Amino acid sequence: MNWGILGCANIAITSVIPAILRSDANAKIIVSSRSLQKAEEVSGRYNCNFVTGYEKLLEIEELDAIYIPLPTGLHYEWVLKALKLGKHVLVEKSAAMTFNEANEMVELARRKNLALVENFQFQHHSQHKVVKSIIKEKRLGELRCFRSSFGFPPFGGDNNIRYKKELGGGALLDAGAYTLKAASFILEKDFEVKSSFLANNDKYKVDWFGGAFLIDEKKEIFVETAFGFDNYYQCNYEIWFSKGKVTATRAYTAKLDYAPELIIEEDGNVETVRLEKDDHFLNMINYFKTIILNHDFEKEYSNLLKQALLIELVKLNS
Repeated sequence: MNWGILGCANIAITSVIPAILRSDANAKIIVSSRSLQKAEEVSGRYNCNFVTGYEKLLEIEELDAIYIPLPTGLHYEWVLKALKLGKHVLVEKSAAMTFNEANEMVELARRKNLALVENFQFQHHSQHKVVKSIIKEKRLGELRCFRSSFGFPPFGGDNNIRYKKELGGGALLDAGAYTLKAASFILEKDFEVKSSFLANNDKYKVDWFGGAFLIDEKKEIFVETAFGFDNYYQCNYEIWFSKGKVTATRAYTAKLDYAPELIIEEDGNVETVRLEKDDHFLNMINYFKTIILNHDFEKEYSNLLKQALLIELVKLNS
């Protein structure tokens, strides 16, 4: 597959481009940046070609797929441009600012028969398969509650894109998106947002921390999420069952060399289970290539729309 990297964001440089090359050492990659110096620097690091400017990248006919790691506020414009030119798209979360934007993206991708995938790479880590097997086998009884937390201390400097309202900044579209995705991904259910809370930062004019309360459509289980930018670091979810509890302690950011742990509580006993290391970025790239090979796009269209709707409802209910 021939890849275009639309923007030299840190996640592209440190995680996604290396994963593409781990998937296929001969993959053709062309990087783009508004800065000539940045484009040259990244292309030199990975021995690939570069162009200056995003439009020039999209004009390259032989590119099969475009990876878009731009700030959320820029996704709508560049996702549509890439799709219109017949490119498959892998876009960083959150894919869209609003549900209407997400719906327009999906409608165009469907008309053009192209992949459109929102990149939550944590879904492709094997630790979650272990958790899903515990749920399916009812090892700890019936599901009662899912709680998800993701938050971290402030990033230094006023120029961080997470603090820019015009670029789609705010905790909900960044950290909060993970907590919502985790519930629908792990439990494989659709949810309604019953209430939510967003605390705004007066200086940056973006939501700074918050949470939401959800129930599934059959009213069988509820979900509590919490997220924020000015928080003690948390990166976990826990599932409370009728006979025990399981906690994934590093749910979203398990690196290549990190063996994640599950804490399993049952009958008064607490067991810490160390799991296998895994490469969720590589798994995500391989998954993206597979759905293109099989022309199997509807699941990801649906996933993107469900996620965008949840985010919209959190905003409306806060």
